[in-house]
Amino acid sequence: MNKVILIGNLGHDPEVSATPGGVSVCKFSVATTSRWTDDKGEKHEETEWHNVVAWRKAAEILGQYLKKGSKVAIVGKMKTRSWDDKDTGKKRYSTEVIVDEFEFLGDAKGKEGGAEGGAGNNNATAKPARAAAKPDDDPLPF
Repeated sequence: MNKVILIGNLGHDPEVSATPGGVSVCKFSVATTSRWTDDKGEKHEETEWHNVVAWRKAAEILGQYLKKGSKVAIVGKMKTRSWDDKDTGKKRYSTEVIVDEFEFLGDAKGKEGGAEGGAGNNNATAKPARAAAKPDDDPLPF
């Protein structure tokens, strides 16, 4: 199974373009951060950057609504591609997450909400997002 789930923030504004055949493509990076405390009680933080690519309708929607710093959830698959560097002749590699599904986790002001998109050959469409539950609304004590 090849499935990736990311929740993070955009590192730069999305770059939207089209293939010579007119298919929309959107590229951006997402930062995910892990935080932990070691045995000595010291806190640590590690940020990982992920290259993300969306196609077709998903590319158009993500390119329209996302910007640097936007919080987003991405579900997709890993894809590694290779090519020969024109200058050095060396084999180069790039690993990307290809978007199958996405959900906006904040609006332009950083508030909860936004829109979500579905899967299916990257033909995602935007629809209202489910409201995020507030801790006070949760009847469970844990």
